[in-house]
Amino acid sequence: MARVISDACVSCGTCEAECPVGAISQGDGQYVVDADSCIDCGACEAACPTGAISEA
Repeated sequence: MARVISDACVSCGTCEAECPVGAISQGDGQYVVDADSCIDCGACEAACPTGAISEA
């Protein structure tokens, strides 16, 4: 399952840089995960300073 980014996202961009497949991009007000591209590796979740990323 793909990771999801909650409203706790502060748009710092750390997760985007950590994603090995480029599945994260800037959305409307916060970053979003492309579920079709996400390989569920957890790199973004581990890197998020606000804990805004979790398993769907």
